[in-house]
Amino acid sequence: MSFKPTAPYHCAQEALRVLETVSGHPAGITAAELARRTGLGPGRLTGLLRMLRREGYVQEIADGAYVTGETLRRLGSAHDRERTLRDRLQRNLDRLRDSVGAAVYLSRYVDGEVRVTQYAAGPATPAVNEWVDFRCSAHATAVGKSLLTQLDANARRDHLSRHKMARLTSRTITSDKLLLSRLEAQPPSAPVLDLQEYAVGTVCAAVPVTAGATVGCLALSLPVRDAHRLKRAADTLNRNAAPVLLSLAI
Repeated sequence: MSFKPTAPYHCAQEALRVLETVSGHPAGITAAELARRTGLGPGRLTGLLRMLRREGYVQEIADGAYVTGETLRRLGSAHDRERTLRDRLQRNLDRLRDSVGAAVYLSRYVDGEVRVTQYAAGPATPAVNEWVDFRCSAHATAVGKSLLTQLDANARRDHLSRHKMARLTSRTITSDKLLLSRLEAQPPSAPVLDLQEYAVGTVCAAVPVTAGATVGCLALSLPVRDAHRLKRAADTLNRNAAPVLLSLAI
């Protein structure tokens, strides 16, 4: 897998370090002690603790100490884990939708196929009309291209050998050589774009959210009349991806 760490990935890794330290102190641990044990600066730690409290992973008790929160305890239960994870991810997607002003999607590459596992849309932020199955159109979508960039060269070729690169619009890339070249050149920290390659009238962007062995991405879609907002919205999506990454990593 060719994935390279991005800023949200580092943020999630730091948050996991904080959670592991808090989990090792069931009676509670202060922020000062957390900073000493994790090596994180006060400013950085404050931001991470704010996020972890908001997500329910830690809670503050007497004397400013922190213990694990209800969300983490529920994720540790085999009975509640799947529902808790799905609910937590949906809340994050809803929050992202409102932050970027666009429909937002969580996708994963599972068993050699592209799967949109959850999304958040609304009357003012409609979802993309899936007029061609996303599993068959990775070459044309921001979601598909983002997932493919995180695979190694052989896995990319394997995927394209199983799915014909159909021309969906006049902008669709149908040359596997050209597509593979662009995927190889894609900077890991830059959003992958779909500028009316999947559907006329729609533009999309996607950023990686890979946790462990699971290849995933967050994406957004906008009507082409709002294309001028795409880069800013994608940057906002990327900056705020850490809670999603954290949920997937725990």
